[in-house]
Amino acid sequence: MREALKEAHKALAIGEVPVGAVVVSNNRIIARAHNQTEKLTDATAHAEMLATTAAANYLGSKYLDECTLYVTLEPCVMCAGALNWVQLQRLVFGATDPQRGYRLIKGKVLHPRTEVTEGIFSGESKELIDQFFKRIRGK
Repeated sequence: MREALKEAHKALAIGEVPVGAVVVSNNRIIARAHNQTEKLTDATAHAEMLATTAAANYLGSKYLDECTLYVTLEPCVMCAGALNWVQLQRLVFGATDPQRGYRLIKGKVLHPRTEVTEGIFSGESKELIDQFFKRIRGK
């Protein structure tokens, strides 16, 4: 999760919502990314989407069924849907997202076999998000 936080700091430094993600396979980071929606002018360029695409390319497989995604913020519904399609083995996230997190949706969004761990470095993750929104709102 520390590496995902490093990615979130990169996003904050370029004016993006500070979310970072890394994909781990066999105890090795195979992909890392941070939000780039502004930079790429692409509403789908979330850290999770970019990291899972890079991981799939690295593995040469559309499935990440032996991988763990570490992400600083609870994935949104779009990202959770993508995580379902890649059959992610394990999701670990920091801060919850009570406004846009995938758990707002009733029913299963993630793949049935995906294990979920939440709250890892949640304080640090939430602090970055709060810092970003205070900055853009001028408070």
